[in-house]
Amino acid sequence: MAWRTGLLEVDRLETDDVTLLEGFLSAHGLAGEPASQRGEIGVAVLLGAVGCARLGGVPAGRPSPAAVPEVVAVAYRRGASPTAAPRAASVGDWTCTWTDAEHATAVEVVRQAIARGDVYQANVVGHRSAPFTGDPAALAAAVASRPYQYGGWLAGDGWTVASASPEQLVRVDGTRVTTEPIKGTDLDRTVLLGSEKDRAEHVMIVDLERNDLARVTRAGSVVVEELYRLSAWAGLWHAFSTVAGELADGVTVLDVLGALVPGGSVTGAPKHAACRLLADLEPVGRGPSMGALGFVWPGGLDLGLSIRTIAAADGEVHLWAGGGITWGSDPASEVREAHAKAAPVQAALAQVRPSSS
Repeated sequence: MAWRTGLLEVDRLETDDVTLLEGFLSAHGLAGEPASQRGEIGVAVLLGAVGCARLGGVPAGRPSPAAVPEVVAVAYRRGASPTAAPRAASVGDWTCTWTDAEHATAVEVVRQAIARGDVYQANVVGHRSAPFTGDPAALAAAVASRPYQYGGWLAGDGWTVASASPEQLVRVDGTRVTTEPIKGTDLDRTVLLGSEKDRAEHVMIVDLERNDLARVTRAGSVVVEELYRLSAWAGLWHAFSTVAGELADGVTVLDVLGALVPGGSVTGAPKHAACRLLADLEPVGRGPSMGALGFVWPGGLDLGLSIRTIAAADGEVHLWAGGGITWGSDPASEVREAHAKAAPVQAALAQVRPSSS
């Protein structure tokens, strides 16, 4: 909580080269074992989908439609932060990269891959964009200021990224590490609670996350503390689980990131095979969405999975949404789910005070 307000920037890294992240964290005393770190500097981290794929050693998707670096790290110390002036912006009409029919066809391609035994499930993500005028910080504030667990935003030269994510990718507090995947979304709590398809999809990703955590934790320490609990977010119900473990001796911040990214709930199972399938299937890259946004501090880290995330650059605002596909998926239902996930973010942007330009 001490790092949530009153931060002054002291250093910054913006790059597409993921190998530079370790050196930046090391320069600020944050690259080693989390429990042994000390200091007065914290680092905000934004990892794009391609950056996560490279860190995690899985196939990367197509280039991003938004000019945002794959790795951003901003070092802060505590201090008085300036008060932002009132902002305004206007967003135009949205255009989807693929039609509903094309999205449904992609869902069917995944179902056939499942039938062949190539994957058990894969998370298909679509993209939409709209022109905007005015201050992109107004768009970011509209998305990130809502009371979601992983709401936040970062900006650089010519780009702004904001997230209103309810999903924890990874949290470390000393030697305790957790991940809280979301899998299963519906407007109706009762439907989600009784859905065999959503529950099966969810359990597959929980198993994947147990395996990911096992790569960096003490043998036998990984446990599922909660399974398939339901929680509401912006009019939608989601199924969460909490998977936890104790970090093994010598495990560093980069070791943790390499084991957990890209997140299982936005890739699929097996992760490597799902990423290879999706890299060929999705028409545009995921940009800074489906990656990670959060904070590393002396003694721990807390990164959200960057779903419900926008990127503003070059006069365009970009938004991504999708869902996990299993053999039991109905293509039309999956298309509707993606629209439902995008809708709250689009609604937030529509409420921004209009720009006069």
